[in-house]
Amino acid sequence: QVQLVESGGGSVQAGGSLRLSCAASGATVGNYCLAWFRQAPGKEREEVASIGSDAVVKYADSVKGRFTISRANPKSAVSLQMNNLKPEDAAMYYCAADAPPVCGSGMSYEYWGQGTQVTVSS
Repeated sequence: QVQLVESGGGSVQAGGSLRLSCAASGATVGNYCLAWFRQAPGKEREEVASIGSDAVVKYADSVKGRFTISRANPKSAVSLQMNNLKPEDAAMYYCAADAPPVCGSGMSYEYWGQGTQVTVSS
């Protein structure tokens, strides 16, 4: 059983940066597919970025060039560096993990964190 805990959310002005981290416990997730999702009020959940154990990364078009996903040190499974934040990036951000080492398109994730809130003011 994997437990995921996100941190690093907060409030920033447009153009600012935040770094989200996701800590994993209960199992080693080094060989898992790891991803970040977000959901804004009234909107569907959106996959923001994913990274497989093969280091292949994928990004939503809306964040390409601004966000960077990376596998982190042993205490933090995955991080998301968010630069040049826009008001439309405001959402609850969730970390997700699943056992397949390669992140497939549209795959479902078994493990989820509780989320961390990101607020961006214009």
